[in-house]
Amino acid sequence: MSMPIKTLLARTSFAALLGLCATAQADQTLTIATVNNSDMIRMQRLSKTFEEQHPDIKLKWVVLEENVLRQRLTTDIATQGGQFDVLTIGMYEAALWGAKGWLEPMKDLPADYKLDDVFPSVRDGLSVKGALYALPFYAESSMTYYRTDLFKAAGLTMPERPTWTQMGEFAAKLNKPDQGQYGICLRGKAGWGENMALITTLANAWGGRWFDEKWQPEFTGPEWTGALNFYVNTLKQYGPPGASSNGFNENLALFNSGKCAMWVDATVAGSFVTDKSQSKVADNVGFTYAPHEKTDKGSAWLYSWALAIPTSSKAKDAASTFTQWATSEAYAKLVADKDGITNVPPGTRASTYSDAYMKAAPFAKITLESLKSVDPKSPSAKPVPYVGIQLVTIPEFQGIGTQVGKLFAGALVGTSTVDKALADAQATTEREMKRAGYPK
Repeated sequence: MSMPIKTLLARTSFAALLGLCATAQADQTLTIATVNNSDMIRMQRLSKTFEEQHPDIKLKWVVLEENVLRQRLTTDIATQGGQFDVLTIGMYEAALWGAKGWLEPMKDLPADYKLDDVFPSVRDGLSVKGALYALPFYAESSMTYYRTDLFKAAGLTMPERPTWTQMGEFAAKLNKPDQGQYGICLRGKAGWGENMALITTLANAWGGRWFDEKWQPEFTGPEWTGALNFYVNTLKQYGPPGASSNGFNENLALFNSGKCAMWVDATVAGSFVTDKSQSKVADNVGFTYAPHEKTDKGSAWLYSWALAIPTSSKAKDAASTFTQWATSEAYAKLVADKDGITNVPPGTRASTYSDAYMKAAPFAKITLESLKSVDPKSPSAKPVPYVGIQLVTIPEFQGIGTQVGKLFAGALVGTSTVDKALADAQATTEREMKRAGYPK
């Protein structure tokens, strides 16, 4: 029996409406917050491939400077603001925010993601009680970069494992400010993840620690005093002007333009300093381990920039699809095909360190060995009550670390002395820890 025309039209219109609703529901926009580092800028560029493969998912990018990113993300997630669907965070946030239930656990990953290929130290750093809360985009330790041509011209030899004292001696001999050449570049920009990341590894190398077993800070002890005096005096004498404004990206630009004879920073910079399209000194860069001093425990850091999904996201499935894509073997292959094998995000997967990669990337061996040797559970020559090498994995550290970083930046600028900066750091940290109820 034929259907009345009005009924047919009504049903057809209703079906079309359902189709439109389904399309509207399927098309989702992910807001991704990330840091303005080169690897993330590349991820943004290559994500056009993801959008082609997933036409129902659109990507909106918010790219911020490191300190600003951390502030924005902390505020948004603590208030459950829901501004972002994918967060670029580190091991510090993954551990704390995961424990608070602010992040979606990364579970039921498909077999082809090959989670077992991710280095155990990186997985552990992004997990809480065995639950993974972020997928690692890249991981890093710290290392020493130096100009082989300048060392050769000065008759100097860089040891495989230099001390900070030796670094200071080299800096003195290689410092030629009248020629725009500075002996050493180090992070000076204030922030718990900026200058304090580097300065804490110096303190560790001098045998120091943030807290004793009873959560008492030790800034006025001989270890921190020795480390901060070395840092301030060396950078003042042999560093570039305005060092207190320089973080990772600023020092990378200085090194690549030929203004730094040496630089100690994240291993992830290896591909950038050897890239002739952005580095004037690409053919004259040497790599070795981060400096130690009285001990090598905690003298190199461990960190991972990773992608996480806040529980406040309204597009969790799409966010999961994207985070898996951006941290996968397939993404690594895409980078290798488009930009060269040395630009593959380092430090996360064992499969990255193939014979071809090791041969192509002169920094790969130091990176791999550094990542294998670091131990966040034992970052100091002395016992500690916390986990973390260049940071302390407690909620209060973000505020305390940034405040101490500002005090130490003041000593570098000259608005304070080293002794006063250390005394103020001690008083500030004692007050904040007491207010937070430590020991707990």
